[in-house]
Amino acid sequence: MMSELTGIMKETSENGMDSSPDDIGSIEEMPEDTILSRQTSVTLVPFIGQRFISQDAAYEFYCSFAKQCGFSIRRHRTRGKDGVGRGITRRDFTCHRGGHPQLKPSDEGKLQRNRKSSRCGCQAYMRIVKRADFDVPEWRITGFSNVHNHELLKSNEVQLLPAYCSMSSDDKSRICMYAKAGMSVRQMLRLMELEKGVKLGCLPFTEIDVRNLLQSFRNLDRDNDVMDLLKMCKSKKDKDPNFKYNFQIDANNRLEHIAWSYASSIQSYETFGDAVIFDTTHRMDTYDMILGIWLGVDNHGMNCFFGCVLLRDENVQSFFWALKTFLDFVNGKTPETISTDQNMWLKEAVAIEMPRTKHAFCIWHIMAKFTDWFSVFLGSQYDEWKAELRQLYNLHSVDDFEVGWREMVDKYGLEGNKHIISLYALRTFWALPYLRCYFFAGMTNAIQSELINAFIQRFLNAQFHSDNFVEQVAAIVEFKDEAGGKHKNQRKALKISLKAGSPMESHAAAVLTPYAFSKLQEELVLAPQYASLMDMVDETYFIVRHHADMDGGCKVLWIPHDDFISCSCHFFEFSGILCRHILRVLSTNNCFHIPDRYLPPRWREVNSSSKPFQISTSGEHTGKVQLLQSMISTLVTESTGTEERLDVACDQMAMVLSRIKEFPGPAHGSNDVVYNSPSDSLILPEVEDSDGIVQSFTAGNSHESITQGKMKERRARDSVDIYRKRRRCSVPCCGQFGHDATDCPMISGDDLNGDGLGFL
Repeated sequence: MMSELTGIMKETSENGMDSSPDDIGSIEEMPEDTILSRQTSVTLVPFIGQRFISQDAAYEFYCSFAKQCGFSIRRHRTRGKDGVGRGITRRDFTCHRGGHPQLKPSDEGKLQRNRKSSRCGCQAYMRIVKRADFDVPEWRITGFSNVHNHELLKSNEVQLLPAYCSMSSDDKSRICMYAKAGMSVRQMLRLMELEKGVKLGCLPFTEIDVRNLLQSFRNLDRDNDVMDLLKMCKSKKDKDPNFKYNFQIDANNRLEHIAWSYASSIQSYETFGDAVIFDTTHRMDTYDMILGIWLGVDNHGMNCFFGCVLLRDENVQSFFWALKTFLDFVNGKTPETISTDQNMWLKEAVAIEMPRTKHAFCIWHIMAKFTDWFSVFLGSQYDEWKAELRQLYNLHSVDDFEVGWREMVDKYGLEGNKHIISLYALRTFWALPYLRCYFFAGMTNAIQSELINAFIQRFLNAQFHSDNFVEQVAAIVEFKDEAGGKHKNQRKALKISLKAGSPMESHAAAVLTPYAFSKLQEELVLAPQYASLMDMVDETYFIVRHHADMDGGCKVLWIPHDDFISCSCHFFEFSGILCRHILRVLSTNNCFHIPDRYLPPRWREVNSSSKPFQISTSGEHTGKVQLLQSMISTLVTESTGTEERLDVACDQMAMVLSRIKEFPGPAHGSNDVVYNSPSDSLILPEVEDSDGIVQSFTAGNSHESITQGKMKERRARDSVDIYRKRRRCSVPCCGQFGHDATDCPMISGDDLNGDGLGFL
């Protein structure tokens, strides 16, 4: 034994190798208890002095041994260099968990992935040394240790190690075919498991391997795909001059950024671009670029698409370019509010490109990170803490939020938690008490977030067919618009149920869209539960609190002669819908009409078939038309209360129309007035009250357009007859418009409404 050891030491010295304590200790025989019981043949166990014709042969032998034992290996240290002297003269192979993870230097401002390393300092290894007898090179094992400081894997687990994951050319071909068919990675794996007849998760490759393979496929033609995308935009522009796009090429003549928007999207932004979401949390794998989508909400509460952008890198300069390009598309019109992910680069870009826009972070993106941030630290208290944080998020008062935050931090011992410190520093970007003074169109609730995510997912699904991506996005937007139009028409056809029974409710139902009216109606129904107390010092202030509360409440300021009213809860500023506190003050002070400014145009019905308010005359003329519109709305509301009021209104309106016709109409030309009311349903076709009795406002559409400044000739008497048909029946339990007591269907025994109760 000693003679063999001496011979090996001599051979090592002859090959220019310096001996070291590590070298000497490593060639000692291993104790018997280190030989694994799982070995099936002694010939597979490496031994000192074993010879190989090459490094690769030694590697394959040790790799086979390691796989049988339950670990994998990697090449480690070498001695000598190829091309210098005799080249490499020593090679170490170690366990894949050998060594310790090294801390990577992080550049300032660069995000680093915090992945846990599998290395644990395992000392198992095999060392080979090169020598030449009679000028024939060979490699001998000079050191071997099979002592591991970690558990070894079972046979069904070891095959999942990266070193043993194998994918045949046939498997690769099938995966490529599945990808072109639009299948997801998980669907591919499940189908291949069924084809191969293996158990779930027992394929020789993993989901990560498949994704890496697909990524390699895309990398081959990625630049071509991106340039094809640019060609698509140019082709779309040739077909549609109103289509807008812009792009930027880098120094290597590669497409760095590209953005586009459609004519219908820009038109939607003109009306509903006051509150915008800019989502940049997804990546287009087809192009290996970040996908950014601008979205909003229309007057029916449905998502509307404004534009999208693909960015090569995620940095401040990229977001600068994206925001600037989008503003160019929409003629520089900035939104009132913009909601994004919690991205510091995007935060900086918004502050510079949109300085007057209120920037907020989407709360659902933040809360999605809570599990990773706090679940381990808080343990069993995590759910309780999350519920308390949600309560803080929904508070109205900034002072209450500050007090509650300090109490929460003390209660759960979160004083030094870096995530809590960051959340508090950015509280003005996500906490509702700091955002309620700004208009967000209801896009902060969870239901809206689910709709937005579902809408974005359709874009991500389109990337599997990248040969015509721009047209696919256009088709998605067009389909969304068509589906939205059908949904709107269906809602219009339904009978609106009046639950509160107040004139304000009837007025709002005639002006607002069904979606907006339903939101206002919720507040109207709850308003009677609140007490309204006038301030003893200043009669313009009211304290409104729930009947079960003895103190607290919201403070409402009402100046009747200016038609101005506001509430400390800022619900109207936040959503564009009057709150229950304001509605309570109005009702208790005998106000039967909601001031026109508190029925915002963005929540009213808009006639999509024609343009609203195209007046090419002076701004004074425009103001008078808007005043007339408001007066007509008030006239309809006030005159439908009693039959006497209605008679007076009809007679006076007939006289006014006759007098107007005495004046010459405008000539056809540039000064023509094209007018459409912002509400094409000021008079409801059918409205149900809370008892299910139909109130029929079927006297015709009082908001028909006065096209080219003309109306069809009508006699004054005809006008009187038309309006008199809207008389209200005085028979008890009827109260319908359109007939009187002489021909009431209730008296004749006919059914009042064949459809029965209206839809809720």
